Amino acid sequence: MLSGLFENWIVNLHVGLKLAIYVVGLAVGIFCLVKFCDIFVDGASVIAKKLKIPPLIIGLTVVAMGTSLPELAVSISDSIDVLIGGSNANVAIGNVVGSNICNILLVLGLSVIFTPIALKRSVYKRELPILLGVTAIVALLICLFGINSAASLNDLAVTRWEGIILVVIMVGYITYIVWMAKKHPDQLDEVEAVTVDMPLWKAILLVVLGGVGIFLGGQLVEFGAKGLALQGAEALKIDHDMAEALVGLTIVAVGTSLPELVTSCIAAKKGENEIAVGNVIGSNMFNMLFVMGIASIVAPLTIGSQVIVDVAVMLVSTTLLLVFAQKGKLTRAHGIVFVCLYGVYLTYLVLRTVLGWTF
Repeated sequence: MLSGLFENWIVNLHVGLKLAIYVVGLAVGIFCLVKFCDIFVDGASVIAKKLKIPPLIIGLTVVAMGTSLPELAVSISDSIDVLIGGSNANVAIGNVVGSNICNILLVLGLSVIFTPIALKRSVYKRELPILLGVTAIVALLICLFGINSAASLNDLAVTRWEGIILVVIMVGYITYIVWMAKKHPDQLDEVEAVTVDMPLWKAILLVVLGGVGIFLGGQLVEFGAKGLALQGAEALKIDHDMAEALVGLTIVAVGTSLPELVTSCIAAKKGENEIAVGNVIGSNMFNMLFVMGIASIVAPLTIGSQVIVDVAVMLVSTTLLLVFAQKGKLTRAHGIVFVCLYGVYLTYLVLRTVLGWTF
């Protein structure tokens, strides 16, 4: 892969120059992911519109998947490296779990601090319970059924058969939301896809250009993230896998969540509550089912047992969101709690990495 080619010529450079190259690579990669994700979604939405697909279906599928493309690009890049080199998939799994935590505690937290969000009954009676159920299934697959027999018993893995299960659930989820959309046609105007009036050939060109840009961005993010983790591990004399997991759960997770952060904050400020919340729910669903599922089919995703704590935080965050939502409104107080919890979690991650905690 491209990240391997980068490493071949960077290996003999000065440490400071290496660090600068890794930082630039990570920053450019994140920029490419965010920018080309928009280009891809615009093109895909136009194609879907010209095929006369209802706007709600476009919003729930094309646009929802589009916001998960950065996570998909990074995770697949890392899973291919795992397939070739046999290393742990700290970035791939950390990216998905970290992004989901970030989406709830930081993205939704900041959105609610901007503007309290009123929720429809269907959100806290249907969508959020489904999200919690899927999160619980993913937690069980990773922590109870994901022991990696090919490695240490201290390692966990999302295996290929688990990836297939996740993809099957994803297909079922898409079928469900399409069925619900057809069952409630009066709601078709609630979610509008981003479309641009343009010729079909230009829309196809945008999809191709966006796909290439997302692929290159994913490669750069993986290259920069792993490089920074390696340099940090060597400088601080800490475990490389722990440092890699830290970068995946924080810098990469927040970077790939930028589309959700921007979309949700703007939507909340404009009073478009359903978009702000639905964006987070849809993104988390696709991250777990689509991104983790496809990446683990490419190569089993192995990670250290410390991921149990991260998965637990993801599960608790989702549960807390469901509990807060039961009154039909997310207030500024809820947002402050979410953001503070994210700060506590980041502090724990840093201490875990520096002190070498297993959990």
